[in-house]
Amino acid sequence: MVIGIYVTVARGSVMGLGFSGISFLTKSMAMIFFVWLGIQKLGMDYQIFVPMICFFWFFTHIVEAFVIQHYIQKNVPQELQNLQIK
Repeated sequence: MVIGIYVTVARGSVMGLGFSGISFLTKSMAMIFFVWLGIQKLGMDYQIFVPMICFFWFFTHIVEAFVIQHYIQKNVPQELQNLQIK
């Protein structure tokens, strides 16, 4: 998430949004890998392990979405902020 904040602030909102999309895909692949690792290799109970890892995956994406949205909104130029209806 720290890298996502850096990309959003340093490179702009569109680049930050693209980075968040790529981050979503790579974290999804990592979650699938960790589910495989936990169940097949470590012998964890899937009825406990899968809901737990899915909860943390979902929760971290929600937190990341709000944080990145905050920095994207801070990155909007003043001219565009003046055009918005408040």
